[in-house]
Amino acid sequence: MTEKVTKLMKDKPIWRWTVLLLISAMMFFSYMFVEVLSPLKSMLETNLSWTSSTFGIFAGSEFFLNVFFFFLIFAGIILDKIGVRYTALLSGVLMIIGAGIKYYALTDAFQSTALYNWLGTFWVSFPPSAKLASLGFMIFGCGTEMAGITVSKAIVKWFNGKELALAMGLEMAIARLGVFAILRLSPRIAESYSSISAPVLFNLALLCIGLLCFTVYFFMDRKLEQQIGASGEEPEEPFKASDLKALFSSKVFLIVAGLCVLYYSAIFPFQKYATNMLESRLALDTRTAGDIFSYFPLGAMVLTPFLGMFLDHKGKGATMLIFGALLMIICHSIFAFVPAAYFTKPLAYSAIVLLGISFSLVPASLWPSVPKLVDNRYLGSAYAVIFWVQNIGLMSFPILIGKVLEITNPGVLSPTSYNYTFAMIVFASCGVVALFLGLMLKAIDRKRNYGLELPNIKK
Repeated sequence: MTEKVTKLMKDKPIWRWTVLLLISAMMFFSYMFVEVLSPLKSMLETNLSWTSSTFGIFAGSEFFLNVFFFFLIFAGIILDKIGVRYTALLSGVLMIIGAGIKYYALTDAFQSTALYNWLGTFWVSFPPSAKLASLGFMIFGCGTEMAGITVSKAIVKWFNGKELALAMGLEMAIARLGVFAILRLSPRIAESYSSISAPVLFNLALLCIGLLCFTVYFFMDRKLEQQIGASGEEPEEPFKASDLKALFSSKVFLIVAGLCVLYYSAIFPFQKYATNMLESRLALDTRTAGDIFSYFPLGAMVLTPFLGMFLDHKGKGATMLIFGALLMIICHSIFAFVPAAYFTKPLAYSAIVLLGISFSLVPASLWPSVPKLVDNRYLGSAYAVIFWVQNIGLMSFPILIGKVLEITNPGVLSPTSYNYTFAMIVFASCGVVALFLGLMLKAIDRKRNYGLELPNIKK
């Protein structure tokens, strides 16, 4: 009888890894949906009269509610109050609602409605399809970012003291496989059906499957709570507003948040433009350009779990952050400064591989380090604050890059003939500042012994 009480579900590998697979499936589908229109930028400009600025505003809209209405902060509070399983279901429902609106905005049926005509009566430079698609993307963004912090806390809950970094690495790897898949599938589905909305509908169906996975996880997590004799999932101490004050007054936490926003601002917004950048620099068609860039998340997917294992057993988290930022600088500098005569497919592949390695080093070491910096009772809020700060960059940089492209390409009519030099310099600059913050973080860790360089598995 004693054995049944002390041997929890999370202590059995088959159950904790099953949980990881279930929650990773939804992140796989959500990452697909985030990038479903990224390889179709030139098609959107040709078929729906979008511009680079339109595309940039649309891409940044995913994070609008999270940033300006502080939804992510509230999501963290909700997570700490009602727990991971209820928050997971809520995030899944929000994603499906937002995805449905985004799909409808891109259909031919929407263009013959009164709503379409009304949306065209204001802000006329921003097409009605982009307005409604942006609204849907905002709602979806609330759901997917809520899911991100929820999944992070769920992994800590089931893997803390075990294979934490490996589990987080595998979850990120599975999610990135979604990016690889959609960069290849989206152009093909759009071409096959001669419709931009077709790949969006396909991805919407996958999100519904993801919600079913979250539902199964719900019951498994409830069983774990019953085993440990808890009446709910609230932290040992209730959340207080002063917790946020403690986070924002922590120098090391702010450094991590700053490093996060700078690094991810040079990754995810770049994904929105990477296909079009390769179309423009190498004179490629959309499918080929998307195929080339698709190897970026694939490389990151393969390496991240191994780096997670290294972090679990050997440590060196702060050092990995530094090397990741350095590789990102090199990659974006190649895209920015290599003359057209020397910019070839092999060089593009090489730069993408470097970026993939960078995207393995930083996330694999960043997220497992957060529990070392904050108390568990407001871990959900800590992730929420980091994601909120990160969302500021993820919202701003697509808009910024869209403006930079228009300003630096006056008179360019073809959506596949843009000069991306200055846009890539912006991305490289983020890496420079992130590198500086990484060096600061390592120096502080050496003085205060947060354990960022120590392995996660406790012996």
